[in-house]
Amino acid sequence: MSRVGATAVLAAMVVLVSACKRENKEAAGGEAAAPAAGKRSGGKIALLLPESKTSRYESHDRPHFERKVKELCPDCEVIYSNADQDASKQQSQTEAALTNGAQVLVLDPVDSASAAAMVARARQSKVPVISYDRLITNSDVDYYISFDNEKVGKLQGQALLDKLKADGKDKGTIVMINGAPTDNNAKLFKAGAHSVLDGSGLVVGAEYDTPDWSPDKAQQQMEQAVTSLGKDKIAGVYAANDGTAGGAIAAMKAAGVNPLPPVTGQDAELAGIQRVIAGEQFMTVYKAIKPEAEVAAELAVALLRGQVPEGKVNAKVNNGQKDVPSILLPPVAVTKENVKSTIVADGFWKAEEICSGSYKDACASAQIQ
Repeated sequence: MSRVGATAVLAAMVVLVSACKRENKEAAGGEAAAPAAGKRSGGKIALLLPESKTSRYESHDRPHFERKVKELCPDCEVIYSNADQDASKQQSQTEAALTNGAQVLVLDPVDSASAAAMVARARQSKVPVISYDRLITNSDVDYYISFDNEKVGKLQGQALLDKLKADGKDKGTIVMINGAPTDNNAKLFKAGAHSVLDGSGLVVGAEYDTPDWSPDKAQQQMEQAVTSLGKDKIAGVYAANDGTAGGAIAAMKAAGVNPLPPVTGQDAELAGIQRVIAGEQFMTVYKAIKPEAEVAAELAVALLRGQVPEGKVNAKVNNGQKDVPSILLPPVAVTKENVKSTIVADGFWKAEEICSGSYKDACASAQIQ
């Protein structure tokens, strides 16, 4: 997808037509739970994020969401919590938000399955729930906002396969370091990657699921793979995100793997982009978090006001209980060649942030500055 095309798609999806400016007096088929009674000029929205090991949540999701809510509803209060990858803690945070009068929950679950109990608790209070970024499974959730996550895995798998074909290593052995088994998105990334890699001629020599998306655990897994397969026998590494990619790269460097094989990633974290520029990580997947957070804020404010969002839903995703009205945004594969035209051009990271310290020469080579 061209950058212009992607921008047009994103713009179309973040417009609320007239829903954010007027009260819709009719419910649409009972799709969303009725919000708790509150002032039309303000109210309380809870934003419940899952963890901070992935830098995007504190550096992008939260500030973009809070800013957009403030823009749309100056008198609204955002009740914010981060669960630090603890499902029990998130359960307590959800209960506290409801007790504190939250009228809409925007919930990115630590555990996609156990979060169903949080949705049920919100339902008891007639509080609508937006499943944000990760799908809450087997629950009566009202809306789901994310990216096409199976496509994310396909982009990663295809990029790795194409690179290995270009290098003449399309029959080689790869290591797969997947995400957290409790994260439904991780299952979709994995399925998407396997749909490309299975039957491609590549051999999966070792495969791991990474608890908590922990870079340290990914590093340990990669150390095991290097020991069992041999440091010169690994043609490529499928890493599900930039954190696990960083762990895998650290393990290979410590083991003396040189040159490093192509390694995938996701989230366009600053450290990940710097590794891409430096040639240590082959690619990442850029998910435009600003429009994701903004459309979540727009939807939350609309639900708070008792309105039915129009012109936003572009898909339905089955969560095991229902077909959830969904807003899915397009992911973009990023390599050294298009960092400038995507990450920098969109303002996701500034050139001076990427090109600091030891990355100045790599940036100059990649014409980032």
